[in-house]
Amino acid sequence: MRLGLHYWNYSTPAEPAAIAPTLAQTARLAEETGFSSFTVMDHYLQMQTPTSTAEEPMLEGYTTLGYLAAITERMTLGLLVTGVMYRNPGVLAKIVTTLDVLSGGRARLGLGASWYEREQAALGVPVVPVAERFERLEETLRICLQFWSDENGPFEGKHYQLAETLCVPAPLRQPHPPILIGGGGEQKTLRLAARYADACNIFGVGVDTVAHKFDVLKRHCDAEGRDYDTIAKTVLMTRPALSDVDAFVAEAAEYGRLGATEIQVMPDRHPVEFTEELAERVIPRLDLS
Repeated sequence: MRLGLHYWNYSTPAEPAAIAPTLAQTARLAEETGFSSFTVMDHYLQMQTPTSTAEEPMLEGYTTLGYLAAITERMTLGLLVTGVMYRNPGVLAKIVTTLDVLSGGRARLGLGASWYEREQAALGVPVVPVAERFERLEETLRICLQFWSDENGPFEGKHYQLAETLCVPAPLRQPHPPILIGGGGEQKTLRLAARYADACNIFGVGVDTVAHKFDVLKRHCDAEGRDYDTIAKTVLMTRPALSDVDAFVAEAAEYGRLGATEIQVMPDRHPVEFTEELAERVIPRLDLS
């Protein structure tokens, strides 16, 4: 099982001038201590939660990944996850290709249906019904796969029409950067994962819930004629890693037994301090073989 760091908060430290050096120090330390992936959010306003507000700092995701590509060497880089409404699919395919080329083949396309309507309205991004977002998500998946194939011709969809899908240079990662679909929706999200994705991402809100989501994914794979084992199962753990290390390690092990190939953790304090403590107190107890 592999370990990923999901860098979701730019509020610590509070000074804007400290954001870049803190991000860089965290990423380098994560790579040195055994993390295999580093992800950031695709938001333009911080999420509104009991512990965060929209007025807190947030960076554009793919610009941030380009910065990280220049200062790391090994970790997979991606958004968890790209909101489908924020970029034209052809432009998105080119952005991820660029990241892959400049990072030496380390890009991963995380993709989801997008949901933060306040953010979309603030930016002038069209707010469309949920059903349409999923239609656009499926067309985006098909467009990206066409861009990353030998087919350079047009794409005609319900929502997107492209005159051609020429992508030069091609991604370094072959046959293409891995596609991860985020979310646990049982009717649409996991069905799309079974049909198109190389990986899924499930919120780690409990072993029974994750087991159920994996079972649903397997049923969709059976219906699609897809080998369930070819889809990497990643879990974003919501249990704080450092508050109760024993409980965290035990839960991570359970996810591994369910078939999870990667668990992701989120800093709950200064990110450098979090990464240092995780390397000292948690990583030695995880099976990262």
